Amino acid sequence: MSHEFFILVLVVVTALGFDFTNGFHDTANAMATSIATKALKPRTAVALAGILNLVGAFLSVEVALTVTNAVVKIQDKTGAPKAELLSDGGGALLLIVLAGLVGGIIWNLFTWLLGLPSSSSHALFGGLIGATVAGLGWAGVNWNGDGSKLDGVVGKVLLPALLSPVIAGVVAAFGTWVIYRITLGVAQRFTDQGFRWGQIGSASLVSLAHGTNDAQKTMGVITLALIAAGDWTDTGAVPLWVKVACALAIALGTYVGGWRIIRTLGKGIVEITPQQGMAAQSASAAVILASSHLGFALSTTHVATGSIVGAGIGQPRAVVRWKVAGRMIGAWLITVPAAGVVGALMWWLGHLVGGAGGALLIFVVLLAASAAMYLHSRRRPVSEHNVNEDWEPVAPVSVSG
Repeated sequence: MSHEFFILVLVVVTALGFDFTNGFHDTANAMATSIATKALKPRTAVALAGILNLVGAFLSVEVALTVTNAVVKIQDKTGAPKAELLSDGGGALLLIVLAGLVGGIIWNLFTWLLGLPSSSSHALFGGLIGATVAGLGWAGVNWNGDGSKLDGVVGKVLLPALLSPVIAGVVAAFGTWVIYRITLGVAQRFTDQGFRWGQIGSASLVSLAHGTNDAQKTMGVITLALIAAGDWTDTGAVPLWVKVACALAIALGTYVGGWRIIRTLGKGIVEITPQQGMAAQSASAAVILASSHLGFALSTTHVATGSIVGAGIGQPRAVVRWKVAGRMIGAWLITVPAAGVVGALMWWLGHLVGGAGGALLIFVVLLAASAAMYLHSRRRPVSEHNVNEDWEPVAPVSVSG
């Protein structure tokens, strides 16, 4: 086995690991409100989300191509990797991709430990940007594209991050207001039951939309690695086995259930009603599907959270816990730079050792950090059995003790 092939294997395994964490980290985006209103039992909800994520992953490749072509400058105008990154058999490019993935996974696990619904998408992009800056300098990142359209990190990542939660929140607030106006005077027992059924449909649509958007990010990263290693040449398509592997990984992660984040989104922001839940989920699905069609790699977490806040604002006399929402926004703001710092450090560590040994060292660091955070989470476990307990405004668990 050549060194380059060994590194490629590590990249593929790590990318699928990221896809798995993306699944359980983002389960809450689709199912938190359905679980909170008891429209679905917790385990049923995550099983349904997993199946629909699996299906959604096969519906489009627009976002996958965004990852490979619009974030980092490691390809020429034809989409092929730059020749200078292939002089060592693609090892230089593979190290950047591996370090970026590790940055994304570590940030995903850290925010999961704290119960903060931060963006898996931005964690991935932040890790890749940090590793690219470390390996190629600031000019290695595609910040703005060529100026002819919305492209690059600013156009494809940052602007959607700023606009999508606002748009989703406005849509959800208006939808909630309309729903309450329409059902004014109708007995609550009838409206609650009907909207719980509506929640199941809208939550399913969000899960499907999540699969079309988030699973593709990992498809793009793996395809990029295959191109670097010389095992794939088509820059406009994704190998079938990559689609299948990524779809299965995100579906399995979704089924595991990120209960800590489900609890925060479902109980921490608003004491949500079935009417609010349906409005929030419908708004999320509409924004996510539109983004996937246009190739914008937005954060489903930002959209879902914006929708829930909007649903709270749209209900008369609803109480929004702005302190909890503020902690989430704080996590959003530091996700890209924090994951970028980790990605840059991982690239530096791998480059310092060099070759397959450097790549293996990065992978070992990832395994050690993941195990440490998982073991720490067991001190205050959240599961399907206590995810719907009444919210207590306590500070997030500290990783130091």
